[in-house]
Amino acid sequence: MKFSQIKEPVLQKPMMIAAMQDMGDVGSIVIDFINTNLSTSVFREVLPSYPAYVIDNGGYIDLPEEKWEYRSGKDTIVFGGGSGQPSSTEELNVLCQDVINVAKKYSTRFIYTLGGFHTRKPIGKEPQTFVTTTSLEMTEQVRKLGIATTPEASIITGFNGLILGFAKMNGIQGIGLYAELNDPKIPQYRSAKSIIKTLEKLTYQKLGNTSDLDVMADEVESKTRESID
Repeated sequence: MKFSQIKEPVLQKPMMIAAMQDMGDVGSIVIDFINTNLSTSVFREVLPSYPAYVIDNGGYIDLPEEKWEYRSGKDTIVFGGGSGQPSSTEELNVLCQDVINVAKKYSTRFIYTLGGFHTRKPIGKEPQTFVTTTSLEMTEQVRKLGIATTPEASIITGFNGLILGFAKMNGIQGIGLYAELNDPKIPQYRSAKSIIKTLEKLTYQKLGNTSDLDVMADEVESKTRESID
């Protein structure tokens, strides 16, 4: 992987929000939303060593222009988004360690990650967000805020789970937020909204107006119904 430092942001013990594309594009939707509403700017980029896929344009292929960005806003580092994750476990581990190195460099004490929580239970228009943390003590604090924690033991794969393990190994507190979704193959804007609202509750700060997410969710659901009919 190729890491490029573009500039040095001025930050004082920022929180970090780090997530990559996953089921229902939830990670990318939330990261893009936060970057837009906090007016963040790029200070570091990551390029993969090899493409994980190619794009077939109908008879000829293109290579994806894939990269992941570290961006900074007021006392906040935002990492991730993009259109995929590293193609190998080795590169995923290297990337997670780089995120931790950046967190330590700027004295980050808290890392939030997020993603989808696939369920067969019909969720309608109000999916719930479940939280898991890097310590039992922190989980108890989260429950006192009235926020639901993950209902059962499970394995969380990919960046949006593994980064919590890297945070714990390096003495950094972390919280993962995972919103219910039924269909992981289509963008889940309502799940993203649920995560944003929960993240606001955890961080005691407003991240932006989510009404556009409702509009995009309605559009996706309308197109889905049309394709079924």
